[in-house]
Amino acid sequence: MNRRQSISDLRTAHPNLNLNGNVISATFTIPVAPHYRKGADWDLKPRRGQSALLDSFAYLSSENTPWNHTVVAWTGEIDEAQDVPSPPGTPPRSTIHTASLNSLSAPIPVDTDTRLPTPPISDGLWVSKEDQHRLEEQLARGTNIKTVPVWLADDHESKEDGIRLKDQSRWRRYAEHDLYTLFHYKQNEPSDGRRERITWTDYYRMNQKFANKIVEHYKPGDIVIVHDFYLMLLPSMLRQRVPNMYIAFFLHSPFPSSEFLRCLPRRKEVLEGVLGSSLVGFQSYSFSRHFSSCCTRILGFPSDNNGVDAYGARVQVGVFPIGISASKCESYAFSDAVTEKYRALKKTYQGKKIIVGRDRLDSVRGVAQKLQAFERFLEMYPEWRERVVLIQVTSPTVTAEHEDTEKGIATRVNELVMHINGLYGSLGFSPVQYYPQHLNPEEYFALLRAADIGLITSVRDGMNTTSLEYIICQRESHGPLIISEFSGTAGTLRDAIHINPWDLNGVATEINNALVMPGEKRMAMQDSLYSHVKTRNVQSWIDHLLNRLVHVLSKEKNTRTIPLLDRALLLQTYRDAKKRLIMFDYDGTLTPIVREPSAATPSESLLQTLTALASDPTNAVWIISGRDQEFLSRHLGHISTLGFSAEHGSFMKEPGSEKWINLADKFDMGWQAEVIDVFQKYTDRVPGAFIERKRCALTWHYRLADPDQGAHMAQECQKELLETVGKKWDVEVMAGKANLEVRPTFINKGEIAKRLVATYNGKAEADGLAAGNVEFVLCLGDDFTDEDMFRALNGLPEEEVARQHVFAVTVGASTKVTLAQWHLLEPSDVVDCAALLAGVGPGGDSHQHQGQVNLAALSTVEGQIPEGEKY
Repeated sequence: MNRRQSISDLRTAHPNLNLNGNVISATFTIPVAPHYRKGADWDLKPRRGQSALLDSFAYLSSENTPWNHTVVAWTGEIDEAQDVPSPPGTPPRSTIHTASLNSLSAPIPVDTDTRLPTPPISDGLWVSKEDQHRLEEQLARGTNIKTVPVWLADDHESKEDGIRLKDQSRWRRYAEHDLYTLFHYKQNEPSDGRRERITWTDYYRMNQKFANKIVEHYKPGDIVIVHDFYLMLLPSMLRQRVPNMYIAFFLHSPFPSSEFLRCLPRRKEVLEGVLGSSLVGFQSYSFSRHFSSCCTRILGFPSDNNGVDAYGARVQVGVFPIGISASKCESYAFSDAVTEKYRALKKTYQGKKIIVGRDRLDSVRGVAQKLQAFERFLEMYPEWRERVVLIQVTSPTVTAEHEDTEKGIATRVNELVMHINGLYGSLGFSPVQYYPQHLNPEEYFALLRAADIGLITSVRDGMNTTSLEYIICQRESHGPLIISEFSGTAGTLRDAIHINPWDLNGVATEINNALVMPGEKRMAMQDSLYSHVKTRNVQSWIDHLLNRLVHVLSKEKNTRTIPLLDRALLLQTYRDAKKRLIMFDYDGTLTPIVREPSAATPSESLLQTLTALASDPTNAVWIISGRDQEFLSRHLGHISTLGFSAEHGSFMKEPGSEKWINLADKFDMGWQAEVIDVFQKYTDRVPGAFIERKRCALTWHYRLADPDQGAHMAQECQKELLETVGKKWDVEVMAGKANLEVRPTFINKGEIAKRLVATYNGKAEADGLAAGNVEFVLCLGDDFTDEDMFRALNGLPEEEVARQHVFAVTVGASTKVTLAQWHLLEPSDVVDCAALLAGVGPGGDSHQHQGQVNLAALSTVEGQIPEGEKY
């Protein structure tokens, strides 16, 4: 028997990691369903679904691993327990179990075993602080999985003495309506966007609350594993708070191709959220390939089959097919209670072959396709009529599909069942036995053991535990498994019979083949599948995931990931400050890079946003650009409250002033003639290249040239300049985005940034600003010249500006090394952030609603969705 690996072994193997042995698993809902008893212990019931994931949590929490494990999850929707003791004489809530006083007035029979949903309470459910602590204590000590609950409510509904829970299902709506739907290749009907604004905001805030709770319990060296599509923003939010955190993300559902993901309005934010991880895991190779492709096609990040290059780091992508707890399943499936029910089933269907299907009743499980294929089978192979029965069990979907859609699926399934039974059944026999209900575990495992064929026809699926449990249950019977090729589990079950659920003839043929398959072949198939499920179980899955993460972290230890800008933190710091300095680069920051520099003109929404931002008397807003004075004056000069620095710091113009100050007027510009000669030589060699002459700098552009030739000749040109002009004059030769620039060494944007901080620190109330130092500095830029600003700001002493008040943000390319602390993807994000601070809409209009991303950040800061933004 292999010795259990210890944390000491891991530390020895990876000495550069600060592992402490703790693992935090972030999943959407806690492992139990809590029912509230006021002033008493909570009633904790097992939660349906996700059995494999919960088994992995139980394993990590056991003595069989070296890890100290904690689960952080939402409580889920809470209702009051139905068995709360009442004072004597209290009338019953319901007459369902009460004998009728008059036999003629007996009610119509109903299913009394199915609990009706608790009707929503108009003012919400109030849970006292004492009862909150009681649940937290029960979850921490009273279960085999240590769990920390996340309480979800607006800030004003969370009081010192308790919390009021209203409209609890809102926290799951975006994930289940938008993400789950799209990830399963389904499209919702178009809407006016109002609902999406609210549901996205709730999704963002929910992920923020998870991040807050995890950071509250986090210790350096902890490993955090984030699970599934409910928490796709969480990795990035954790990275924002703790840049060096060890984070993995695993998606249990399918991941769509880029053509489908493009249909999601918040596609960019979802991808960037996941890229806060060091390792991203998927159920199958196709899902991982789709993710990498989406990062390239939508975000523009370089990627391959093994990972994505994102903001100075490598995000590894891997395939980790999840399993089940095979020994637990086997022990239960062959227990005495199950065996008794199994024998009863075999007796009931004696002389008949049993095909079993067990699915959730939603549109991706392929129940309708299964029934149609079974009808086709009975039509094509009449010899099996009245000799084969399909037992189909469906349970309600766990996701928030449209109610009319769900009803439509149920209606369609019922119609097919009645049609098949009417066509091929008789008074004594129905070929389809349909049970739309939950089965208890004994019934479920007895059904899988009794089956002669397991039939799974999902049209899009991630992890399918039924297929794995069926294999375990067929340990002795060797019934073939027929599984859809669109199931994420199919790729690991290579010896099963794979079918296309849309090919009804093909499915019908395979059903017949499975029924007539020789015993030796069935046994060989079962032996291979059984061995796979037993060895590739949920325990080996989580061990593999953790070991791969540790290896990735050790390999990438010296890399520095630049987190996505936390807009909520940005807005909160901005609001708290009485004196603010904001510095924007122009090209690639406020406007996209274009092939012809003169075409990079500001949009009307940018102009309005800058005007609104600069109109606040507590703001000093500067454009610090490589552009010359004439360009900046022509396109932005009409905004009198803006300050300008042109040609990378060679010229300055104060807000409200018409005068440009030349900071390089005493410097000898004799070097320019020599540089012009070199630039002209390369311009003659490279079609499309041209020279831009500025007062204090010269730039050679090759944006319009062939990219490969331009880049190669730029290297040659830079080398020649460094060997000639660079040694003779005090100048700097800098490679930019499709350009080379030569400028005096002492002139750079960093000097301007330091000068502005010092200037505004010295300005007092007489200048219209608050006394004291600048309390908020935002600096955004996209290329190497802006690194001078980031370097200067990073080097400022605390007495000039507090470190937590500085936001140095790089914009654009994911592969560059930067001194910035934050990143944004593109210029439109920069304009959005400026609009957030200025309190205006996407078009720069104060009367417009905030954009979805900004509304989420605003609602996080204010603790609720502002009333004016709900409509």
